Amino acid sequence: MKRVLGIILGGGAGTRLYPLTKLRAKPAVPLAGKYRLIDIPVSNCINSDIQKIYILTQYNSASLNRHISRTYNFSGFSDDFVEILAAQQTSDSPGWFQGTADAVRQYIWLMQEWDIDEYLILSGDHLYRMDYSQFVQRHRETNADITLSVIPIDEQRASDFGLMKIDDSGRVIDFSEKPKGDDLKAMQVDTTTLGLDAEQAAKKPYIASMGIYVFKKEVLNDLLQRSPDQTDFGKEIIPGAASDYNVQAYLFDGYWEDIGTIQAFYEANLALTKQPQPPFSFYDENAPIYTRARYLPPSKLLDCQVTESIVGEGCILKECRIDRSVLGVRSRINAGCVIEDTLIMGADFYQPFAERQGELDDRKVPIGIGANSTIRRAIVDKNARIGKNVRILNKENIEEADRENLGFYIRSGIVVVLKNATIPDGFAI
Repeated sequence: MKRVLGIILGGGAGTRLYPLTKLRAKPAVPLAGKYRLIDIPVSNCINSDIQKIYILTQYNSASLNRHISRTYNFSGFSDDFVEILAAQQTSDSPGWFQGTADAVRQYIWLMQEWDIDEYLILSGDHLYRMDYSQFVQRHRETNADITLSVIPIDEQRASDFGLMKIDDSGRVIDFSEKPKGDDLKAMQVDTTTLGLDAEQAAKKPYIASMGIYVFKKEVLNDLLQRSPDQTDFGKEIIPGAASDYNVQAYLFDGYWEDIGTIQAFYEANLALTKQPQPPFSFYDENAPIYTRARYLPPSKLLDCQVTESIVGEGCILKECRIDRSVLGVRSRINAGCVIEDTLIMGADFYQPFAERQGELDDRKVPIGIGANSTIRRAIVDKNARIGKNVRILNKENIEEADRENLGFYIRSGIVVVLKNATIPDGFAI
């Protein structure tokens, strides 16, 4: 895998994840109490022995740059790296990245300098664990020009994805973007060709792209040069290449979730608390997910009731009840609180005791969840200050609301408290 260059696409504005992307790039959004989204593809690369990795981004990239520089430092005696490539103006490309393919096109001059055979192109907002070496090996065995990683899906979900058809050899021969009705039926394939057994193939007769691709080096260079107006891999470059190049499908039958929306992100985080076996586990010693080492103290729980929850490092919980929730690093939950079905991202720093006490004496709200507050079905972003006796319940079941002046949004019925927001004592949502 030393002859593979990893390219992670994280340049979008992340509008579907707003307001979590208001102050950070989408790949920098916190995940599972201590990680960030970017840690998933980077860790998969490292575990697959792919250690030359570029990350392409252009929006709110300060926290992403900080995370990458503090986390992924390889030995000075090798040429391995994880490096951010931000959009920049040049005489040839004076504008922003216009799409996934355009982002790679603008930096292809830099990538061509490496003596490699394949480009592995990944997305920065998916949750999954994958050994890319098997993916690349299949690409080489079939002598493919392009290989797409695909998942088998059932008819109920199929119309939400870009689908493809394959022939008996696994070669992709047709594409359709989110088809409906008869167009959807026409995209059924025999997924036993890719390795599913007959029973699984009957349940999942469609294959959808995961947005993960392997290109031969010279093929990607040629496609980007000959189609300068095409800016997207999934919608333009790859469908246009199917007739002239050997485009193969590689079946991935493990857990994979696109967490690019607030609802999907919320559900994927809370699914980590499920018993007896969550759909995705961070407890795999053979393929760990890496992140920044913070050297925080152990979490402290003082007379608390915690069920089916994840509690990050350095938390302080006092006389509270936590059910089916994920608490991020340095979370502080005070006495009498009830937290249910909620993701609390924690804090970037500890407030000194004297500062916290001074704010309480001045009737201000310190960082954390104040005494006797109840939060249900919510996402509380980092450094939020929730006062005493606050109720975040969305009792009226509002689906969508923008209350930025009050410090929160509602997306798909989920209350999202903004980063650094203050919710005053006694406030009800």
